[in-house]
Amino acid sequence: MTTKKRVLVTGAGGFIGSHLVERLIHDGHDVRALLRYNSRSARGNLDELDAQTLDAVEIMWGDVRDQEVVHRAASGCEWILHLGALIAIPYSYVNPTDFVQTNTLGTTHILNAARSSDSIERVIVTSTSEVYGTAQYTPIDEAHPVQGQSPYSASKIGADHIAESYWRAFGVPVGILRPFNTYGPRQSMRAIIPTIIAQLLTRDTVKLGNLSPRRDLTFVKDTADGFVRMAEHDIPFGEPINIGQGWDISIGELFEKLKELTGSNAELVTDQARVRPEKSEVMQLLASYSKAEELIGWTPGHTLEQGLMETIEWTRGKLAGLRADEYHI
Repeated sequence: MTTKKRVLVTGAGGFIGSHLVERLIHDGHDVRALLRYNSRSARGNLDELDAQTLDAVEIMWGDVRDQEVVHRAASGCEWILHLGALIAIPYSYVNPTDFVQTNTLGTTHILNAARSSDSIERVIVTSTSEVYGTAQYTPIDEAHPVQGQSPYSASKIGADHIAESYWRAFGVPVGILRPFNTYGPRQSMRAIIPTIIAQLLTRDTVKLGNLSPRRDLTFVKDTADGFVRMAEHDIPFGEPINIGQGWDISIGELFEKLKELTGSNAELVTDQARVRPEKSEVMQLLASYSKAEELIGWTPGHTLEQGLMETIEWTRGKLAGLRADEYHI
């Protein structure tokens, strides 16, 4: 393990963020978690952590859109692992400006805080495989062109380019982690895997949109490991590094796999409300992770079946609060 660090994690109450906080605490780091302020003091997925782990986390409330809050949050930290973002693609069709303000401007605030700090050694900015758009060739490596096919992906492309520019212009030690589709326990119902599982466990029919898109699915603990390895290793700053399984599966095939693993007899029906605009739908994402393997020693640690079974068991224990009959954007 690397030397103990003081780490700021933005988006710490989210799906991936909570797993990353858990990993960092277990590795012995001091963690400050920046959570978006709410009047209920709801800590999101951090409440899934055991009491001892959660007690070790310093909670700070604010918003990455607030420059002053971000500067205070970064004060005294050595690593910033920036996951705070709006991530739901369907919601980006409804409120695209909010995505630019949170994802692009918020990332700029993080980089400004790092630029003005004397203690920051690493900033890891979270990208997404969605920046590639529909694959022009596979497997997709980091040289693949980017294409904004949704306001969400466009806001992340902007954040990635801002990060690159802050390395080139100001010497900010920033790396760009580009995960392909991450899944696992604690993921919200706006994502495809929990949507399918919850419906399979509770209903006679499963409503889905387009079954043709193909996705490269990475278990959340493997994604968290990618963040840690990015922070620990010497990396080429200003450049993206892919994290993915290296093979893909269609939504239709994924439904059949989950149906088998859950033992469900549910029938599949198409729900037009879940079908994305034709020119916006990304039809295939398939990762090359050779750069991650070479530079940070990362390879996937879980098979798809292992990850899906762990996710199914977690979902079984949360069914009462998942509202499986609704479409969540």
